[in-house]
Amino acid sequence: MTTAVTAVPSRERSTAGALLVAGIVLAALTEAIASTVLSLGRGDIIGDTYATPDQFAWLDVGYTSFKLIGFMVAPWLLSRINPLHLIIASTLAMGMACGIAAAVARLDLLVVLRLIQGLSGGTLLVSGQAIIFFAYPRTHQPVLQALFAIGAVVAPATIAPALQGWLLDSQSWMWIFFSIVPVALAAAGLLLIADGPMPAKTAHRPFDWIGFALMSVALSCFTYVLSQGSRWDWFEEPRILWLTVIGMVTLLAFLGQQVLAKGRGMLDFTLFRSEDFSFAFIVSFVAGAALFGSAFLIPSFAVSVLAFTPTDAGQLLLPSGALFIGALLLAAYLMQARHLPPFATVPFGILMIMVAMWMLSGSTSESGADDMMAAILLRGLGLGFLFLSITLIAFSNLNSRNLASGIGLFNTGRQLGGLIGVAGLQTLIDHNVAANVAVLAADVTAGEIAVLERLKTTTAMLMAKGMEGAAASRAATSLLGRVVTGQSTVIAFDTAFTAVALLFLVAAPVLVGIKIALARYAKARARRMLGKAVQL
Repeated sequence: MTTAVTAVPSRERSTAGALLVAGIVLAALTEAIASTVLSLGRGDIIGDTYATPDQFAWLDVGYTSFKLIGFMVAPWLLSRINPLHLIIASTLAMGMACGIAAAVARLDLLVVLRLIQGLSGGTLLVSGQAIIFFAYPRTHQPVLQALFAIGAVVAPATIAPALQGWLLDSQSWMWIFFSIVPVALAAAGLLLIADGPMPAKTAHRPFDWIGFALMSVALSCFTYVLSQGSRWDWFEEPRILWLTVIGMVTLLAFLGQQVLAKGRGMLDFTLFRSEDFSFAFIVSFVAGAALFGSAFLIPSFAVSVLAFTPTDAGQLLLPSGALFIGALLLAAYLMQARHLPPFATVPFGILMIMVAMWMLSGSTSESGADDMMAAILLRGLGLGFLFLSITLIAFSNLNSRNLASGIGLFNTGRQLGGLIGVAGLQTLIDHNVAANVAVLAADVTAGEIAVLERLKTTTAMLMAKGMEGAAASRAATSLLGRVVTGQSTVIAFDTAFTAVALLFLVAAPVLVGIKIALARYAKARARRMLGKAVQL
């Protein structure tokens, strides 16, 4: 779907190549910071903008939906615009939108700026990764894609939360947006002086406005439903039900319209002729659920149960980032220097993530960072071995004309998988907290001796601190209720950690079966094509 390109000129190739890759990684880092700004800064932004939780939700929904739209539109833009010029423009747009966001506190203006940030972020990620494939031979891709993943995958999962937690505790949420501006300027500066791939002349295709409209409606509906469904108890709220129906109808209409477009629509069906891409696209949903789901669970558990500050919660994942990067580089070395097939590291990644989540499922309200660190580090290793492998599997057999479309669709799958994973885990936690409170409260009755002793001891302690008897008794009952709720929350989070481990336990054999089925289908198709060629 995108243009074919020639190689980067040979003069000063190493220096120009280093500047190019560094600029792309920094550009991806701007998106990493912008995409996670609301995870820790939610309370501060709501306070400063005087927004209700429902109004605030549009900041997140708008960013994510337009990021998904950016993933799908970027391949067409790459067919019209020089890839280097596109990523520079997207990076500068991201920096401008973040710079303005750092200076305003009006919710309506922030929503518009978040839409710009999302569209810019999706576009720069697709164009940046495509440029690396265009500019370098496939033999160099393992290391280069590992470097790109540091900015696109590692940063939002580990580095960005630590930076944001520190800025929230030491400055304000506006500084998170402001910190993106110098990174965007540095990235654009490096890209302006770097040598990029030169696009070849190709026929331009008209923009598919009908497909764009249907796709945008579907993605926006699904983003809202997955982001807000848990809050509204899903289909108990008519709004969620209707948006789900609209999303499904427009998605089916989009797919039908793309089939009728016969190769001139937004969706490039030639991608699915590649067995490896078809498999990796399915895996992207599971990998996205594991990445975003675990990145949501660990800081949420630290803040809501362990009472960590934003800085401590952000730094909790930081050590795993080092192992994430180390696993990416080790896997890249094995694939590039030792010619290890990408599939070889997938089982290790899945096993490590499963074990890490199982270890975290034993956490208690008395757990600390040291108790959780071994599991968090193991998670970083597993994600590193998994993500580089599926990236190389997905794009290894794509050509320069459908590569950008593959990158956009793969990233869309990973993002939607993340939304599904977080929505499922949030719903599981909410329901389990309520169920656990009911079960535990049934055993904490006024007639139980242990309960009476606990209330009596707590009341005496409060009276010793100067409380009146009646007030101390009410306070003791309230404190006991808080203990029950707290323990219920711990159990709910432990169940959620176990659910992520079970996700892979269930998904692994299913994915193996899909891989076998795709391989058999590819062989059957090859035999049919060979038979037709012989007949001719």
